[in-house]
Amino acid sequence: MTTLDEDAPITRAAPATRSRKLPPVVWVGVVFSGLILISLVRLVTGADNLDSVGAVQSAILAAVPIAMAGLSGLWSERAGVVNIGLEGMMILGTFGAGWAGYQWGPWAGVAFGIICGVLGGLLLGLAAITFGVDHIIAGVAISIIAPGLTLFLSQLLFANAPGGGDQQSPPVSDVYKITIPGLSDWLNTLQGKGWFLISDIAGILGGTLTQLSLLTVIAALLIIFSGFVLWRTRFGLRLRSVGEAPYAAESLGVNVVRYKYIGVIVSGAMSGFAGAFLVVGQNYINGQTAGRGYIGLAALIFGNWRPGGMASGAVLFGYTQGVGLFDSDGTAMRAFLLLVTAALVLVAILQIRRGQRMVGVVALLIGVLCLVWFMLTTSLPGQLVTAAPYAITLLVMGLASQRLRPPKADGLPYRKGSH
Repeated sequence: MTTLDEDAPITRAAPATRSRKLPPVVWVGVVFSGLILISLVRLVTGADNLDSVGAVQSAILAAVPIAMAGLSGLWSERAGVVNIGLEGMMILGTFGAGWAGYQWGPWAGVAFGIICGVLGGLLLGLAAITFGVDHIIAGVAISIIAPGLTLFLSQLLFANAPGGGDQQSPPVSDVYKITIPGLSDWLNTLQGKGWFLISDIAGILGGTLTQLSLLTVIAALLIIFSGFVLWRTRFGLRLRSVGEAPYAAESLGVNVVRYKYIGVIVSGAMSGFAGAFLVVGQNYINGQTAGRGYIGLAALIFGNWRPGGMASGAVLFGYTQGVGLFDSDGTAMRAFLLLVTAALVLVAILQIRRGQRMVGVVALLIGVLCLVWFMLTTSLPGQLVTAAPYAITLLVMGLASQRLRPPKADGLPYRKGSH
């Protein structure tokens, strides 16, 4: 009877959570305020690349694989399986996309990348679910094995392929990209005017409506679909109950092992898709993921194991990296110091209101230091420009994510009928 009482809040939690969500009007106001802030900083600093069409396009390319890695972790961890192997599964996806993509086209590459990611997910499930290996150890093992395995296979399969090499595949053709004729050119022209707010909105819209990959559209739909399935369907309720209270779910007739395997299989597929996204339109290169799987895991934690928050973390990193790629003289990253100052002041206010006074004070002090740094410099060195996206993302994530609530049974061992 106690088990049923423990499981009951899982069923009743959804209405209470929905009632605490901010209404859409508030979110529109937050986004609009952010656009005003970016526009003001752009005008004050002269950093036109803060929201140019090219920077937004680059930000999207950087954010999508991280968001897919975070979504991968969401599926497995909501099923109670910690997935530290996101990076390794992405690596398997990059190799699969490179091997099939240059031979049979980009969509075959995407499909085979997903299949390779699923194999990584099944390996994690076999170790962590069936044999009871510690989830962290199993995930780390996958992330260690995958680079060595793919390097061996690339030397075996790509060395003699035309356009390939020991550590890279031949080029993979790209999928169709969406550009709205006329509208995209008009938005690009409008962005170049440098007008307050109007040019900023035009730059963001132009970046999303110019050369937009179909894979990006699919990724956005996958995030929306995952949120709907996990929080609005009976299947999603059962899968989340497995990650919250597996023995209570078992007592209600839920096949816990099956749902855990579904979670890690979908997780592997999402990681494989993330890896394939990096390859399509380019080629497989050894070390191509560059830690994006771990950043996706950080975005998942930042988003409190929810699709919307996870996507916000991915966009944050993608935006900083996208702007950094278009910042040849360091002025845009210098302008970011003002944006970081404003963000940290907001974080400080929110944390102090929540009772986290020490975190709020630390955020405020770092914000003041960023402001002083902005006032004392005219540009940032190239080394800092390269590292800035990582530092800014981790700083904001670390200070903003204080009230985290992971699934209760995440990472805990489960044995059928042993409770």
